[in-house]
Parts: sequence; structure tokens; C-alpha cells
Amino acid sequence: MNFKLIFAAAALLATQSFAIAGIGGHYAPIAGTTLKKADRESLKNTNGSLQFSHGDFSGLQGFGFKAWIDILPFVDIEATFNIQFASYNATLWARKNPVETLTNPTAVLDEADYKRIPLEIELGGTPFAKATPKYISMNADLSVTKPFSIPLFPIRPYVGGGLTIHWNTFVLNKAFVEKVVADAYGEAAIVEHLTDPDFGEKLARKVVDYAKDEGLTKSIGIHLLAGVRFKLPIIPIAAYANVKCYLGGDYDSDIDAGNFAFEIGGGFAL
Repeated sequence: MNFKLIFAAAALLATQSFAIAGIGGHYAPIAGTTLKKADRESLKNTNGSLQFSHGDFSGLQGFGFKAWIDILPFVDIEATFNIQFASYNATLWARKNPVETLTNPTAVLDEADYKRIPLEIELGGTPFAKATPKYISMNADLSVTKPFSIPLFPIRPYVGGGLTIHWNTFVLNKAFVEKVVADAYGEAAIVEHLTDPDFGEKLARKVVDYAKDEGLTKSIGIHLLAGVRFKLPIIPIAAYANVKCYLGGDYDSDIDAGNFAFEIGGGFAL
């Protein structure tokens, strides 16, 4: 009798290792995505009057949401949306005495000869008016997975893969600032503005305006994944963990994209 009860309880646990469907949220960092630091370098056609530099980051933090279906006969389907992000500093350096720079372009200058102008992007709809530039990566995954049963354990391991749509922001780098200069002032006409001691601040505002209007880069790739879900018997709560390997997708040339993301979270499962 006791053996039958134990067997029945074990069978119940095994059958509760999956659900008809579920929805949840998770922590989703990406390992290996990096931006290398760019040291101060003069902007083109400015004779050293204007310089630019930006900081670096390593790895992205993020979060996401997932919905899955377990009821299909041989495979499971899950859809995921993740957003990951990191911050970095970007700085415009303006010569304190631009006239002297133009009259003596070979002069050796140090940091004290420049005014440091941090480039901050206004964040609409948040309690903070300005912030350092952000790199943001978003992706939507549609995955088909093959589940495996482990007798007597309420867990559901699986492997699979699918399609990924990527959206990535640009990097506020020297090339972007030079593009703003060429578009707003013209590569030749900028010389006319270099004697203005306030030109650095004016250019910084122009760069920020252009940055706010810059769109996202959209691309398509694929992913492979391995994971496991755990569901409590009877109680409609599940936990899950995934590791994903991303292949393909377009990124800014300054970004070294990491291929591995992790998802650790939980939610409701019926």
C-alpha cells in the first residue's frame, strides 16, 4: 500500500513537470559584449581645436519576458523579448583659446588647454533629465525546443533554437560627431566657427540633438538554446533557466558582440 502511494506521488510529480502554457519574466544579462575605450583624438578639419573621446563597457545587464506552450506532442514553443543595456561616457574637448590653436597648429597641448564638455542625452518620460549615453540591445526570439522527461523529477530540460530579430542602438563615437559637423556646418565651413569660444558647447548641443533622433538598427539572426523548467505540483508557478547562443545580427562597428545570453526567472503556468 505504501509503495503504491509513493509511486502515485512520484507519477504526480513527473506529470507536473510541464504545463499547458506559461508566461513569466526573467533577468537576462549578456556576457562578452564590449565597447573599447576611445582616447582623445582631434576631429577632422578642426586643427586640434576640438577633440573627442568615449569610455568603455564590458557586458550588458537586462531583463525580459517569456511565453511558452508545452502541450504540443513532440516539441515546445517559446517566445521571448529581451532588452539589455550599458552606459558609457562620451566627451567633447574644446580648446580654451581656439584662436591660438589656429595661429599655431603645431603647439603641444595638454589637458589643461581644453574645456571638457560631457555629452549627455535627455531621457524623455523619466525622472532624470539627462544621462550618459546608453548602448541598448533588444531582441525577439521565437524558439522550437525538444523536451526531455526525467522520471520522478518535476523538471523539464530541453534544447532547441530558432529565429531572432535584433534591434541595436548606435555608438556615439568620433565618426558620428564628424558626421554631425559635416551635416550641420560643412567640412570646409567649420573653420569659420572655430574662433568662437562657445563653439564647443554649441556643437555639443547639436550632437545631442542628432543622437536623440538616431534610429535603431534592425537585423535578423538565429539562436541555439538549452534550458530547464521546474513546476511545482498543482500550484501554477514555474521557474526556468536558459542559456542562448546568438549567431548573426548587425552591430555598430565599435561593438564586439557577445554570443551568449542567460535567462533566469519564473512565472505562472497552467
